[in-house]
Amino acid sequence: MERVYLDHAATTPVDSEVAEAMARILSETHGNPSSIYAEGRAARSAVDRARDEVAAAINADPSEIVFTSGGTEADNLALRGTLRARRDERDGLVTTAIEHHAVIDTARDLERHDGARLGVVGVDRYGVVDPEAIRDAIDERTSLVSVMHANNEIGTIEPIAKIGAICRHEGVTFHSDAVQTVGALEIDVREIPVDLLSINAHKFYGPKGVGALYVRRGTRVATMQTGGGQEKGRRTGTENVAGVVGLGVAMRIARERRATESPRQSELRDRVIAGVRARVPGAVLNGHPTQRLPNNASFCIPGTDGESLIVALDLEGFAVSSGSACTSGETEPSQVLLALGMDRELAKGSLRVTVGRSTTASQVDRFVDALSRVVARLRESAAVAV
Repeated sequence: MERVYLDHAATTPVDSEVAEAMARILSETHGNPSSIYAEGRAARSAVDRARDEVAAAINADPSEIVFTSGGTEADNLALRGTLRARRDERDGLVTTAIEHHAVIDTARDLERHDGARLGVVGVDRYGVVDPEAIRDAIDERTSLVSVMHANNEIGTIEPIAKIGAICRHEGVTFHSDAVQTVGALEIDVREIPVDLLSINAHKFYGPKGVGALYVRRGTRVATMQTGGGQEKGRRTGTENVAGVVGLGVAMRIARERRATESPRQSELRDRVIAGVRARVPGAVLNGHPTQRLPNNASFCIPGTDGESLIVALDLEGFAVSSGSACTSGETEPSQVLLALGMDRELAKGSLRVTVGRSTTASQVDRFVDALSRVVARLRESAAVAV
């Protein structure tokens, strides 16, 4: 049975060119980038080239790129670092009810243990944040606003340019978790008024365990760990040279392919949505009908539960999820779906399908066929049990 991978929002396969570049570093470039002899200079050169590639992909200056261990650390550095840097002036943090746990849990931890004043803004039924609600939540003590660029579960793209403009007018630092959008959407930090932007390599065919935080020049961010002073003291610790190189190559490839690959994936996404609506009675599309990630199709299917759907589809040869991979083991409905005002029982039947570079139309059609059979079987079993 051919396996079909349809969970690219959780992680993506490492691109062969990325793997080859990392393998060369691991076998040929063993120096410490902080060392001044030849081996160290070679490693530093590789890190610098990767920094240039990451910066070019979002139109940033290389000096504004801070390498991290991934999106979670980038989010933590943005939130904790900003509040620590400005704690004598402002202690307020505003975010939304649909953020990734790396943001919302960090925000709640800052409220609980650091005395931060936390404001959580709701969303509409499509998961869209109203910029005016953000404006209303900002006061004279607000230090930071954090709104994701697009939601990882339901795919809705947020109006971060408008929100960033409000933050700039109010003198508030603006952070956006762009883990799902970097590589898929055009992002120009000179056009979007964002001060901090989180990036994660394994969401666009790079390695796991490496990411970056864009820090606009002049933005105050305190370091969260002490040590050797790497990354200009903003993220100290010996650089993961091979991982950083993989991140840089992955971003360059994504940038080169985006103009053709994102529209292709959008067509496959729409094929999934149309097929599920036609073949699965009662299926509800989650998220905005048009303003959504190119690869994301999210549903709630009445009369089923997410875990049973995933297991049954896995046996059919399809890898899908019920939402964020970071919380896939939880039995409670997603906080994101509940924030949309969705009924709790319906929310338990969530299913996320995310296509990728290797996905074909025939695979999508096979998936829809399998899903229709699985849902019919699960509903029949549930009816018999009652």
